[in-house]
Amino acid sequence: MAGDGGDHDRESVAEETFPHAPVFDYQLGGAYSSPAGAEVVVRDRTAPPEVGTYSVCYVNAFQTQPGEHDLWPDEALLRDASGPVIDAEWPDEILLDTSTPDGRERILDTVAPWVRGCAADGFRGVEFDNIDSFTRSGGALTFADNLALATDLARIAHAEGLTVGQKNAAEFTAELRARAGFDFAVAEECAAYEECAAYTAAYGDAVLAVEYTDSLPRGFSAMCEDPDSPASMILRDRGLVVAGDHAYVYERCSAR
Repeated sequence: MAGDGGDHDRESVAEETFPHAPVFDYQLGGAYSSPAGAEVVVRDRTAPPEVGTYSVCYVNAFQTQPGEHDLWPDEALLRDASGPVIDAEWPDEILLDTSTPDGRERILDTVAPWVRGCAADGFRGVEFDNIDSFTRSGGALTFADNLALATDLARIAHAEGLTVGQKNAAEFTAELRARAGFDFAVAEECAAYEECAAYTAAYGDAVLAVEYTDSLPRGFSAMCEDPDSPASMILRDRGLVVAGDHAYVYERCSAR
């Protein structure tokens, strides 16, 4: 199954079905009834899709998810002389070893059933997180390694009728779009880090932009008015908590 990072023959049916500039919600901290008007809803793969929306399934495909280390064989984890290589910003997440075809096969053995499960549950798209894990690997992994895995993941998802979303690695967006065959992007903090243009140049209005309250360089309304901001952009609390929690924040650009 492991790919070589070459050109990918995308399934046009899947690509054409992703909504145009949708109103959306991002619910990785727990599922709840979406705000009125939401057309696209992103939820963790362990949550059910929301009936009546274009639901997207979140899959952490390049690092372990917190609390899920035991789902992975030791051989799938990236190690150095000190032990498993951990994401410094997310100490509960271990990088997966994408450096060899055999390593990528071991990752697919775990992730492919998750992707098929998302399709069976009724999700219509999937986003693959931490494509940029190679930047935290101390040189053990390369973009080419992760591109090869991304290409395989996109092929598997398309075969299940799912659209496929890019998460992270903004500077490699054009190549991921062209070679791995992604259909849309989930762009976290692209306005804060001035990366939005990289996503919209490749995906047009098929970009779900999420900004967070604790890292806004300017007012959210100003971000909404910025012509470089994606058509679909929301403001969320960093914990992505459920509606009703005291820390819950959800705003969307009013004119979009």
